[in-house]
Amino acid sequence: MSAPLLETTWTDPVTGVRGYVVLDTLVRGLASGGLRIREGCTLEEVRGLARGMTRKEALVYDPADRYLPLGGGKGGIDLDPADPRAVDVLRRFLAAVLPVVRSQWNTGEDFGLRQETIDEVAAGLGLPSTVEAVFATLDDAAAARRRLAQAFAVDVDGISLGDLVGGYGVARTGVVHLERTGVPVAGATAVVQGFGSIGGAAARYLARAGVTVVAVADRAGLIRNDAGLDVEALLAARDPLGVVDRSALRPSDTTAPNDGWLAVPCDLLVPAAMSYVITADDVPRIRARAVVEGANMPTLPDAEALLHAAGIPVLPDFLANVMTNAWWWWTVFGDVEPTAESSFAKIDAVVRRLVATVSDDAAARGGTLREAALDLARRNAEAVQAAVGVTGPGTPAEEATLVRA
Repeated sequence: MSAPLLETTWTDPVTGVRGYVVLDTLVRGLASGGLRIREGCTLEEVRGLARGMTRKEALVYDPADRYLPLGGGKGGIDLDPADPRAVDVLRRFLAAVLPVVRSQWNTGEDFGLRQETIDEVAAGLGLPSTVEAVFATLDDAAAARRRLAQAFAVDVDGISLGDLVGGYGVARTGVVHLERTGVPVAGATAVVQGFGSIGGAAARYLARAGVTVVAVADRAGLIRNDAGLDVEALLAARDPLGVVDRSALRPSDTTAPNDGWLAVPCDLLVPAAMSYVITADDVPRIRARAVVEGANMPTLPDAEALLHAAGIPVLPDFLANVMTNAWWWWTVFGDVEPTAESSFAKIDAVVRRLVATVSDDAAARGGTLREAALDLARRNAEAVQAAVGVTGPGTPAEEATLVRA
């Protein structure tokens, strides 16, 4: 595996907490990728996430779009997001890496961090946003700022559009996969692990498509109802960390320890919270038709190999959960209007195109969906490279060499 372009390890002088920034690649001097706060976060994890962002950026490339993909980057802080020191640690971390944020790394919310929190901290450091590096390249940055602000102000049935687009894309990926594999969507079942912005939105839009969500797992445990959970009631009862108030459950809903989510029978198993949650030891417990990766890197490679051998396809993270990142840039560059209708229509079209291309390629050569998605990302990266040049190692195909601009 080729080395990333830049790796930074930061130690908080007050608490000793470690933080990391990895820029895997730069396109036009820019990288994109979120910042997470998670106890146990490591440099290796952030390195893998940054590589995943390189793949996500390349995968959605469409020469008809105004948006030209960026490179991949990521940040992480090794701290429980519920720790009362978290915001102060975040503030010191961003202050330390501010030159990179100003000029290269365009970031936003990720696991354990809300967008409004990072925006508030950035404002205190003199940054109007955490994507200033992109705004600096635009001919009409003011119009782009207005579009983004308008889009984040859109409310869809009580939830911000910005908190829905990623999970909407995960749900649509699962639905299109069901359609392509001949499983009727109406009456299909799903289990969702994680009930934050990605997991909650995925559950909402799976249910609205006709899929029965039979279980969700949050930090407090598993909630299950084989006849179908009331997803909207659960969304209304969750806290900012995605934990559902158990007093809102119906008498027919049952609870259990949260590690039981893997064994619940379903058509779509949607890990949408943590990385590294499906190991090789877990595979014999899984009773799903397919795994749709709503989280980043939830399935370890040896587990994915065993799932493939068992006939359980894995729709990889950089395909299934790409839409939060893509939506930000489609909005900034003007490829979608700052409305739910325009945003969801674009996501629908792109998801259908990507899942079809990747599924057909995988079937043609007898490989996995991940292998086919990597190949598509590599081809797209080459097209971007030909157009503008790319700085640094780390193309979606790890053996490929990038041109230094």
